[in-house]
Amino acid sequence: MEGGERGYDRHVTERADVIVIGAGIIGCAIAYQLARRGAAVRLFDARAIGGGATQASAGVLAPYIESPSPGPLLDLAARSLSMYDRFISDLHQDSGIDVEYRLTGTLEVMTEPDAATHAKENVHEGGEWFDTASAVALEPSLPPTIHGAILTRAHGYVVASQLTEALTWAALRYGAEMETGRRVAAIERRGDDLEIRTDDGERWIAGRVVIAAGSWAAQVGVADRASAAVRPIRGQLIRLAWPARSPRHVLWGPDCYVVPWRDGSVLVGATVEDVGFDERTTAAGVRDLLDAGCELVPAAWGATFREARVGLRPATSDGLPIIGPSGSMPGVIYATGHYRNGILLAPVTAALVTDLILDNRFDPALQGFHPLRFSVKEGQAP
Repeated sequence: MEGGERGYDRHVTERADVIVIGAGIIGCAIAYQLARRGAAVRLFDARAIGGGATQASAGVLAPYIESPSPGPLLDLAARSLSMYDRFISDLHQDSGIDVEYRLTGTLEVMTEPDAATHAKENVHEGGEWFDTASAVALEPSLPPTIHGAILTRAHGYVVASQLTEALTWAALRYGAEMETGRRVAAIERRGDDLEIRTDDGERWIAGRVVIAAGSWAAQVGVADRASAAVRPIRGQLIRLAWPARSPRHVLWGPDCYVVPWRDGSVLVGATVEDVGFDERTTAAGVRDLLDAGCELVPAAWGATFREARVGLRPATSDGLPIIGPSGSMPGVIYATGHYRNGILLAPVTAALVTDLILDNRFDPALQGFHPLRFSVKEGQAP
């Protein structure tokens, strides 16, 4: 192999154009887009594909709820949602897999009078206010004790497991290589290239490395302030088999959200717990979700409990994703810190990172998410 001719260690195996570290939804989407455009891609993860936070995601696509305040995150999230129709269509064509994706609309439900008054006076772009009677007529699963709701028709959901499977098969079709069960322990410069080393001592060479390792971004061998700014937040999620007709919309209450799938099951999520790298489902978490779900939708009392899932969402110190080139190691690109919005932001993140790597094009939308924001002095632009 060519690495031997260039003096690399004998344990170095193959060379790729791009190595992607992390096979969650962000890493898989980036690997797919890069491979689709002809790059030689190798994807690494210590777990199975989608085995981290992605497998515990409800797949809600709701930028105006998750990012209600105007700013760069809402702009990026709304842009990503607008890409979803084409994203799913291309993915179906490339993978042959049907992905459950529905823009059912979301109903943000107000359970207190003060919250309803504030919401009615501050309906976001694309939202419509419904009083109690109108909201219950629109969504009969809601109790008459609510105080109104905001309908956002453009919102919806995608089944994260199906999306991940489709991304994986599509990336493989375009020649991407997958290395699961391999934890990346170090990244080092080797001339114009980057060398990664896994914990079993094997090494690979690439021109670019993408860190899409989610909550584990600080554990892949780049010691800088950007990776240190990511911390895990545990999110627990439960799945119920509904006793009758499930809700028509994604429902969003003050203490939970409810996502109805076509198969009649319903997801209720999610807890927000700052407990470090503790990936246990807990009795307290399940109890809280059951109580909140039953309060929001009383029919949940008759549902059958199917399962509980848990994932560590990658949160950042300023609440924004980290997307862009590392300031400490040339050739390393960050795509992490998406917190609860990994599924929503996958299409736009993959597109922007792919353009950055293959076309050397830094989209202005990335300015607010640049890794260097953790290193510069206040008042300076990265």
